[in-house]
Amino acid sequence: MSDEELEPIEILELPLGDWHRARGARMVEFAGYHMPIQYEGIMAEHLWTRENAGLFDVSHMGQLMLSGEGAADALEKLVPGDISALKEGRMRYSLLLDEDGGILDDLMVTATPMGLYVVVNGAVKWDDIGFLREHLPDEITINHMDDRALLALQGPKAVDALLRVVPGVDALFFMEAGSFFWGPKSDPEPLWISRSGYTGEDGFEISVPASHAKVLADALCAQAEVKPIGLGARDSLRLEAGLPLYGHDMNPEIDPVEGNASFAISKRRREEGGFNGADRILKALAQGPAQKLVGFAVDGKMPVREGAPVYAQDGQVGSITSGGFAPSVGAPIAMGYVASQHTPIGTKLEAEVRGKRVALTVAALPFIPHHYHRRGKAL
Repeated sequence: MSDEELEPIEILELPLGDWHRARGARMVEFAGYHMPIQYEGIMAEHLWTRENAGLFDVSHMGQLMLSGEGAADALEKLVPGDISALKEGRMRYSLLLDEDGGILDDLMVTATPMGLYVVVNGAVKWDDIGFLREHLPDEITINHMDDRALLALQGPKAVDALLRVVPGVDALFFMEAGSFFWGPKSDPEPLWISRSGYTGEDGFEISVPASHAKVLADALCAQAEVKPIGLGARDSLRLEAGLPLYGHDMNPEIDPVEGNASFAISKRRREEGGFNGADRILKALAQGPAQKLVGFAVDGKMPVREGAPVYAQDGQVGSITSGGFAPSVGAPIAMGYVASQHTPIGTKLEAEVRGKRVALTVAALPFIPHHYHRRGKAL
C-alpha cells in the first residue's frame, strides 16, 4: 500500500462551519463536509420547521451555471425535462441520466439572465460536473460557483421572516426565482433566491456570496420565527414529504419510472424522446415498470431502516431505501422499492428488522400534505 493510499481523505469545512459550532451544533461528516446533524434535537427541530421557520445550511450542494448558445438544448440530451421552454426566473426539477437512462442525480434547473443555474447534490457534485463536461459541447461553459453559500429557509413563517431581511421576496411563487439585493444601500450584496425547498413546506433557497453567509444567517436567526436546523430534521422532513434522497431512494440502477419520478418527464419529451435512455424510459411509461418506489406506513413503534428486506408472505418482493420515525405523523414511515404487483395503496407486506417481521402497508405519498405557495392557489 502506497503512502498516498494511506493519506486520510480531507473533510471540508462549510463557510458557516464555525457559526454552527458556536450555536451548539453536533457536527458529522456528510458528502465530504463537516455538517450540523442537530442543535437541540431532531424531533424539536423538525416540529419547529413545520410550525415556524427553520434555517438549513446546504452549502455542500453544487451550484453550477451553464452558459453559451444552445445550453438548454444541449442539457436536454441528458435530462428528460423541457428545459428550453423555461422562462427567465422559472425553475424545474429534473434528473441527470446516464446513457441507459439510470439516474445519476436529481437536480433543479433555473433559467436566469446569465444562463442555466443548476443545483446538484453534494455527494455527487464532482461526478456530475465531470459527466457534464464530458457530454456537453465544448462551447457550453460550466461555472462551478464554489464562492457562494446556499441557505434554505423553510416553514410556514419563512416568508414573514425573510421579508423583513430581504424586501420583495413575497412576490415569488413556488418554483420561481429572482435576483435580490440585501445589506446597506451603499454596498448591497446580490442574492439569488428561489421559492423552493425540500421539506414539503413553503420556503426559500438563498444563494449568497460565501464571505457574507454569516451576516445573512445572523440576520435570519435574529427573527423570532427562525432557528437553525440540522441534517437530521432535514431528512425526516423530506421523508414525510415523500421526497427521495439521491443515493438512497435513487441511484444509477433506477430509471425515472421506477423511481416514481415520471412527473419529471415533460410532455414534449415523452413525444419526442431524444434524451439519454429514452427508449427504456418511454417503454417503462407505456408498459409499466417491474418495480417502483412506494411509501409505507409501519405498524407499531419500531422504525424500519434502509436495507431492510420487504416480504409478501415468504417471498422477498423489495427493500426499504429510507425509513425512520416521522414526528408530524407520530409513527414510523418508510419508502422503498417493491415489485409492481405489490404497489397498490393498501397492500399488506412485511419488513424484516433484526430477525423479526414488522407489518407494512403501502401508503400514498406524500405522508403529509405539501404546503407550497403555488401561483393561483392559497397557501
